[in-house]
Amino acid sequence: MKEHVQRISRELLRHGAILDIYKDTMRLPDGKIEEWDFLDHRMGAAAVLPVLEDGRIIMVRQYRNAIERETLEIPAGSRDSKTEPTIECAKRELAEETGYQSDDLSFLLSLKTTVAFCDEFIDVYLAKDLHPGMQHLDEGEAIDVEIYTLEELLQMIYSGKLQDAKTVSAILAYAAKKFQS
Repeated sequence: MKEHVQRISRELLRHGAILDIYKDTMRLPDGKIEEWDFLDHRMGAAAVLPVLEDGRIIMVRQYRNAIERETLEIPAGSRDSKTEPTIECAKRELAEETGYQSDDLSFLLSLKTTVAFCDEFIDVYLAKDLHPGMQHLDEGEAIDVEIYTLEELLQMIYSGKLQDAKTVSAILAYAAKKFQS
């Protein structure tokens, strides 16, 4: 593409708790003008794939309004500020959502979740040497903790039962890393 898309203007439509919603007016390479939606995820996020000593993986089940059903996911959440290191966010979300704690977190991958209309990024960490504790959920959260083998989770991915992008990406990256060793 020799000519590029150009943003002419950006209008804030709604300021939300974690997202700002904009209408962008864009000039396309052929000169046409279009309006595009843009979601600004102000904080970024972190997620964690918690692996127990026996190799099983801790997951969380929670209701997601956007798809009107419960999903099975890895623990994750938004950073408290733009300057909070994502590894600290991952540690906090692990403890809050599962009750487990770990000081053995290593970087697994970084994702841009929906590049067509949102700038959200999620850094995903692998957590080992887990110590059980008590969940301390945020107000309004209802999360069940479930434990699965890697093989069970892979089967859920391939059968379409597990669809959350960060979760699928984390499990597949972990499996690839594990099977390369």
